Amino acid sequence: MRIKANGITFNYEVEGPEGAPWVVFSNSLATSLSMWDEQAVALKNSFRVLRYDQRGHGGTEAPDGRYNFDTLIADVVALYYALSIGKAHFVGISMGGMTGLGLAQRHPDRVESLAACDCGPASSPASAQQWEERIAIAEKDGMEPLVLATAKRWFPPEYPESNPPFQKALGMIRATPVKGFIGCAAALTNFDWRPGLPNITAPTLVMYGSKDATVPGMKAINAAVPNSKLVELEGAGHLSNLELPSEFTSALQQFLPR
Repeated sequence: MRIKANGITFNYEVEGPEGAPWVVFSNSLATSLSMWDEQAVALKNSFRVLRYDQRGHGGTEAPDGRYNFDTLIADVVALYYALSIGKAHFVGISMGGMTGLGLAQRHPDRVESLAACDCGPASSPASAQQWEERIAIAEKDGMEPLVLATAKRWFPPEYPESNPPFQKALGMIRATPVKGFIGCAAALTNFDWRPGLPNITAPTLVMYGSKDATVPGMKAINAAVPNSKLVELEGAGHLSNLELPSEFTSALQQFLPR
């Protein structure tokens, strides 16, 4: 489905009974709403499930230029208005989790609960340099040189590349519009949610794969957000919901109110 919000056209899917509590899923960089397929199937009987492609990803419009989290958060709020969502449980992974951390700080009235997964609380000079290097590659040669290298960062070294989740990841990265990758990667070069973490009032689930590079950052988020719950998915890498879908979904269902 398509809808206009915050000046661009978004691609989204809504499933589940009208009147049920909303759960909103926000994707990571270089993926699409299809990353949440298994979670949507599991939750759509009890919740009204919204999955959307972040700006510049999947079927959502990809404007020129560098984006920032102010824009990505404004996108969420505009989608809520467009779809008549008052308040929702927000679930985000990586870039989607960072979007959720900002949303919970700036629009607490919009967040029933937050699941921030496999993400970090702030950029660093080292991470900013890495993203600028990847942006330069995309600008010069498109997405193809980034496809396998990105998937290999997401999954543990011993994870078989023939497995369906790895292959799905390759397909999503390859299909990401170059302008969308560049725009959202730029947002990852410069953000810092740490000062506002202690002010997050929504119940918060901090969930990550034990083999993901974000582990220290996730533990820092858990330490800073009052009454947050920490869940480590043993053996998973960066896209823990793809790698261990049953364990991820089970932890999410236990966290969300019945």
